[in-house]
Amino acid sequence: MYSVRVSTEKNNITQRRFSELARLGEQVFHAGDLAVLWRISKPNTLYTTLKRYTDAGLLFRVFKGLYSIKPSKDIDPLLLGIKVLHRFAYVSTETVLARHGIILQDIHYITIISSVSKRFKAGGNDYRCRRLTDRFLYQKTGIEVSGGINSATLERAVADMLHFQPNYHLDNRKAVDWPRVKKLQLRLGYKLRTQNYVTAK
Repeated sequence: MYSVRVSTEKNNITQRRFSELARLGEQVFHAGDLAVLWRISKPNTLYTTLKRYTDAGLLFRVFKGLYSIKPSKDIDPLLLGIKVLHRFAYVSTETVLARHGIILQDIHYITIISSVSKRFKAGGNDYRCRRLTDRFLYQKTGIEVSGGINSATLERAVADMLHFQPNYHLDNRKAVDWPRVKKLQLRLGYKLRTQNYVTAK
């Protein structure tokens, strides 16, 4: 009788916890976020709980300290990369430029900008994160948000790329609105480089 009562209580707790996750409307969670949400203060208790839920198929471990309510293959790779970084970040440079047909080569990694410089793998995807100084990073001009993903506009991606690599080759320069790029560079405080506008015609 006691074991039945304990089992029922555990089921009720589990249902409540996953109802709380559902209300948030998010797919990916850091272990620390789950500890706060579920009011679990002891690391060992949290570890045991997460292991039990992953073994039962209720949660999926997608990266160290990162869990999801669905397998990593079903998570948007852009969202996954930003979640792994666990800090303000946005998709930019090669990934955005390739999406708009500005560079034509195949890019085999997803490019993100944040406050750290690193390369990593998650969910079968390769990522490259470029470090941007805080005074530029937190200016949200030219950054759009969709589905929980921060992503640079084309003009911001061009400005970012030229900030990191002033002589970076853009295959389809004519598709870039250079006056808008220049305006954005001025607003962000990026250094202007004359050669970018002279050869843009």
